[in-house]
Amino acid sequence: MDPAGPGPAIPPSAPSPENPSSGSGGGEVVLSDVMGRDRSINLFAGFVRDIESASQRLDDSSRNTTVLAPLNSAIEKLPRKPWEDPRDYGALGPNAYEGDDGQERAQRNLRRFVEAHMVQINPWPEGERVKAIGDDQDIWWEDKDGTKVIQPGNIEVVSIASTVANGQVWILRKVRNYA
Repeated sequence: MDPAGPGPAIPPSAPSPENPSSGSGGGEVVLSDVMGRDRSINLFAGFVRDIESASQRLDDSSRNTTVLAPLNSAIEKLPRKPWEDPRDYGALGPNAYEGDDGQERAQRNLRRFVEAHMVQINPWPEGERVKAIGDDQDIWWEDKDGTKVIQPGNIEVVSIASTVANGQVWILRKVRNYA
């Protein structure tokens, strides 16, 4: 037996901006691999998993995306759940989300919420106006005293949680206007 031996097993390193696929046991690390890592955004990560088109996009290494993931606390402060729309209650009453039709409405509203927080570009240069997936409003980011801020709305980017082969996850202090 070799006294030096192989030594202790060292876990793979986390992905880094310089080497986005470092840490993968084989193959590239993609956004779908890292969405659940940061507990501060696990509500949003769960919503992404519930929307097939979004989760497929994040699993596709050929489709770059910047995910604008709101903090759990921002989602919890919303006046209604992301799958609720006051217009549905106005038109259909308190049972707007009951039955198969209600489930479809809720799923459609949740998809709108998730897609409003995904940009089809990465890297995303400062000042470049883009549209979130499924949204027709231009959004951009700017540097304000060393902090990234999403516009419109002055939404602070708390941190960039992950950089991987097909994009980045940016953690937002607030929710984008998705209505």
